[in-house]
Amino acid sequence: KSDIDASEAINYIGKNVTVCSHVFGVKYTGKINLIDLGAKYPNSPLTIVIFAKDQNKFNGNIEDLFNGKNICVKGKIVAYKGKEEIIVTEPNDIRVL
Repeated sequence: KSDIDASEAINYIGKNVTVCSHVFGVKYTGKINLIDLGAKYPNSPLTIVIFAKDQNKFNGNIEDLFNGKNICVKGKIVAYKGKEEIIVTEPNDIRVL
């Protein structure tokens, strides 16, 4: 299987996948950007994490780039505090559809 939906993320923990879904929200905490895929927080089945140290690689504000858009994200799904996430360090790992 090639691309998966965010709702399927829980089935792919520890695997490298491409997840394609709608962005329902972007939050910046000062240290990390949290991108909610598949549903609004706290019900989103997958969170994309971009650390502040990596955000300057992106061409613009993370929220402006991705909020409300359909995106595909490449990476490894990990479980963090009971939630699935993908940590993105490179802009080419996220594609806006």
